[in-house]
Amino acid sequence: MKALRKWQSALLGLGLLGMSNVAFAEDVLDTGDTAWVLVSTALVLMMTLPGLALFYAGMVRKKNILSTMMHSYGATAVVSVLWVVLGYSLAFSEGSMNAFVGGFANTMLAGVGLDDVSGTIPVILFVIFQLTFAVITVAILAGSLAERIKFGAFMWFSAAWVLLVYAPICHWVWGGGWLTGDALDFAGGTVVHINAGVAGLVLAALLGKRKDYGKGNLAPANLSLTLIGAGLVWVGWFGFNGGSALGANGSAAMALVVSQVAAAIGAIAWMVCEYFARGKASALGGASGAIAGLVGITPAAGFVDVSGALAIGVLTAVACFLMIQYGKRRLGIDDSLDAFGLHGVGGIVGAVLTGVFVSTEIYPDAANVSMASQLWLQIEGVLATIAYSAVMTAIIGLAIKYTIGLRVDAEDEYQGLDLAIHGEKIAD
Repeated sequence: MKALRKWQSALLGLGLLGMSNVAFAEDVLDTGDTAWVLVSTALVLMMTLPGLALFYAGMVRKKNILSTMMHSYGATAVVSVLWVVLGYSLAFSEGSMNAFVGGFANTMLAGVGLDDVSGTIPVILFVIFQLTFAVITVAILAGSLAERIKFGAFMWFSAAWVLLVYAPICHWVWGGGWLTGDALDFAGGTVVHINAGVAGLVLAALLGKRKDYGKGNLAPANLSLTLIGAGLVWVGWFGFNGGSALGANGSAAMALVVSQVAAAIGAIAWMVCEYFARGKASALGGASGAIAGLVGITPAAGFVDVSGALAIGVLTAVACFLMIQYGKRRLGIDDSLDAFGLHGVGGIVGAVLTGVFVSTEIYPDAANVSMASQLWLQIEGVLATIAYSAVMTAIIGLAIKYTIGLRVDAEDEYQGLDLAIHGEKIAD
């Protein structure tokens, strides 16, 4: 309970919860706030299952659809278990290295009782709400690895990564660590999107390119699945950003408004870019633009007004488009489903622009910090996340590569991972 109270106190200092100091001191459960966070938790889980699973599955070849969906299912399973066993404690409890990582006080959710309330919601509700964030972060990075990673290797990587990478960065930003209250991140620009995008890129580099990359036909098998998945992710994002207010209040409502605006303008901006680049606006482009806008607004959702959301949505979508269409070739890394291009780049742009467009009307404390100072704090958070995620992902990835191996053999890759790994395939 101390962990949640500490996190909520930090949010109160940022002006996010829209509740009085008295409300927190009394720790009185509010059924409206509790109901909203319960719904938000379900919405965020829906973003992974089935949202992200479908979004990614539609972009791979038919022989790899099931295996790609299994990454989302596998991440959900392993992260859910490890979060309640140890991850939540490392992210949100106090420890001897509290600036860097939490401790073991809440291992196996020790000290989290059924009737414990912090602020206006049950502590146990906060635990599972945060669990869904950890789940989708691991599922996002799987997009960089599609069509060539061993399922067992992915499961072992997910287990190590959520404890050694996700939990510490979550603690830095939200759990009372060295960035809490300084680098603004309302719902996960650094913790979720930059973290996942960078990790996916590093692991993709360790895996190497798909055998047919740049040679054979890698066209998506079923973009209708991708569009359905993108729609579910879009709707689920209301819980992702709106639920991060931890209450049914004005902050949550504004988060929904700016999220919708950023997604909409992001889709438009991407399709305009495609039209000028290729003469056509694609369905995949529209979906990608909406996701890019949502990624960009995520760190800013509790700090900017509608004009800021419009600017962030456009700039993030354009930056992601340029990376995927032109920058990806320069990197020379096979980021299969553009997890870095969408989430890594989108998270970086959104996190930095949060410092530019933060509104004193939405976040009054912004008046106490100059734009230059806040911009540096945002950049500091971005750089720290990139560096730590990249280094630790490389260490974990190399350890797995030289033990059980990361990549399937050439014959299995040619046959398709659905049949080779799972013994199943989609009927012809």
